[in-house]
Amino acid sequence: MIYDKYLFRVPSEKQVRVITDTDAKNEADDQFCVVQTLLSPKLDNVGFIGAHFGRRVPDSMERSCRELETIFDLMGFDKTGMIFRGAPHALESESEPVDSEGARLIIREAMKDDPRPLYVTFLGPLTDLASALLMEPRIASRLTAIWIGGAPYPNGGIEFNMGNDICAANVVFRSKAALWQVPKNVYEMMAVSLAELEYRVRPCGRIGEYLCRQLDEHAHEPGPRKSDFRTGESWVLGDSPAVGLILYEHRFEFDWVQAPLVTRDAAYVPDVRNRPIRVYRHIDSRLILEDMYAKLALFAERQKA
Repeated sequence: MIYDKYLFRVPSEKQVRVITDTDAKNEADDQFCVVQTLLSPKLDNVGFIGAHFGRRVPDSMERSCRELETIFDLMGFDKTGMIFRGAPHALESESEPVDSEGARLIIREAMKDDPRPLYVTFLGPLTDLASALLMEPRIASRLTAIWIGGAPYPNGGIEFNMGNDICAANVVFRSKAALWQVPKNVYEMMAVSLAELEYRVRPCGRIGEYLCRQLDEHAHEPGPRKSDFRTGESWVLGDSPAVGLILYEHRFEFDWVQAPLVTRDAAYVPDVRNRPIRVYRHIDSRLILEDMYAKLALFAERQKA
């Protein structure tokens, strides 16, 4: 990796361990978050988990793993022991875990005798965290989960990542694990123009070209009309707050909200038995994007050297 080639240094007491759980081949924004995660020297990346993205694609988890392999290869990073298979499907109930390499990675890393904080970021469903909690409840006090998912509070409603495993969301919501939730109204603040990506990302070597190309290909896939926030000249890099909040916590931009019960139609119902979780109401999209652009540019420069 290129951590030793930055001129700035990260104090050792500020370094953290990170596991990234991503449904990487579902859309086109996970890839940007994964790349920024790989290029951030504050983070000791201990593993990347390929996540499923619903039953409409039977091999979705495997596709996510292959996409992670593609990213590692394009960046010239060693993927040995870094990519793990998550659950191939959602939980069948709130009491039955789906055993997987990914869930066991979370357990193993959480139970390590390591003083550095462990963050586990979720760019898709919460299946692998819920499974890990059901398999080993002791991990709840030993990690912080950051989840990109869920509809706005207080009512909730249909949202893609939540809808892909409501049972898992309920398992995590009723656990004692520290959870930072970035709901849809907040992750949609990560709007970018396609011209901006063309100018700032595409010139950054093989990975920059790939990030833009795969987004363009996804935008033109046949099928139902894309979400309204895609206007033809813009996109939303909605997964990027997952890494952005580790780099800068946005300490005054969240509310403590009692974790709700989620109904089958994804509505939020107050549940006094659950502990409070962080629910973000705002993120600084420019800080997160400019950090990504700078790291990509520096990475491309050093690849040429």
